[in-house]
Amino acid sequence: MAVGLKKRRRVQLIVIAFVFVFVAAGLIGFAFKDGIEFYRGPTQVLSEKISPDEVFRVGGLVKEESLERNGDNVAFIVTDRTSDVPVVFKGILPDLFSEGTGMIATGRLIDGRFEATEILAKHDENYMPKEVADTLKEQGVYKE
Repeated sequence: MAVGLKKRRRVQLIVIAFVFVFVAAGLIGFAFKDGIEFYRGPTQVLSEKISPDEVFRVGGLVKEESLERNGDNVAFIVTDRTSDVPVVFKGILPDLFSEGTGMIATGRLIDGRFEATEILAKHDENYMPKEVADTLKEQGVYKE
């Protein structure tokens, strides 16, 4: 009888451990649900069907002569030199944001226009965001 009781306790502990692991994994997944943002280049944005509810990042180069400012409202085109995506943003741009430089924007694609909630720009003249550099390398545009 003592052996059966030890075995039963061991099985109960294993079952409880699996339940805790399952609950922890579920809580982590739920917490990250809105925190995970996928990166796409302009070519990927135009070739994939993207829900207007999906928050993601788009990155590339700010197309020359596309930057338009109207008070706090900013409009420009992000390009990987193969495809272009129009971007609108309301807010203050980073100091190093300019035409022809690398950038990443977070937001949603609504009616073919990317509505950005955050804009990130390179932090010095030698830096290109890794995702942007990888996308441009795939296009044969960017060379280190």
